[in-house]
Amino acid sequence: MPHSPFRRQRAATWLAWACLAGLAALAVPARAQEQTPELGAITQRWLDAALAQDQGALPLRMEVSVGQLDPRLRLAPCARVEPHLPAGARLWGRTRLGLRCVEGAVRWNVYLPITVKAFGPAWVLAGGVAAGAVLKEGDAIESEVDWAAESAAIVARPEAWVGLIAARPLQAGQALRQNMLRAPDLFQSGASVRVVVQGQGYAVTASGQALSAGAQGQNVRVRMSNGRFVSGIVQEDGTIEATL
Repeated sequence: MPHSPFRRQRAATWLAWACLAGLAALAVPARAQEQTPELGAITQRWLDAALAQDQGALPLRMEVSVGQLDPRLRLAPCARVEPHLPAGARLWGRTRLGLRCVEGAVRWNVYLPITVKAFGPAWVLAGGVAAGAVLKEGDAIESEVDWAAESAAIVARPEAWVGLIAARPLQAGQALRQNMLRAPDLFQSGASVRVVVQGQGYAVTASGQALSAGAQGQNVRVRMSNGRFVSGIVQEDGTIEATL
């Protein structure tokens, strides 16, 4: 699929630094801003470090929009403000960035709304596709889209979506994402399937009956000839690999 968790983490790290570049212009009351003269320099150092390690990051054109703090806030003077991501938040799409005073007579912690856009190549549907239809090469055209517009990962390579099945009705103009597609079924419910049972130092092959349709990578249940039930992962050739 379009990118591994490691590459996505690299991109998120770059975004974290890039977002901090806008902190020097935050709508913080003047009294508080005057007490943080090092903020711009700290931000620039962080950004320089991030760009230096950006080799191999995702080929995305980043746009970060920094919102404003609540104008009613009156923050106490602070010698050092530390940006941070709130628990569960990520720098992708509409999110927020925490700002906390770590050196001041009064410690405070506020949240700044931000929007992170990540424009990059993707495949966009040229027309509608019915649920259950097999996607063909001509069904989508390459275009630039905001990868961060939705949480589901973009499917950026044609070999990763041609031949897959539309998991739901799809509309023209939609960028293909992982949650829109599924692998084709390799067998139907009730079909006779081959099961490879892996044990400690051995492997046994037997036949059984699938209790549901199965596609590559899915976990399915099988009734064996002796009446026993096992669960396993469907392999590329339709074999089910189970572990005891």
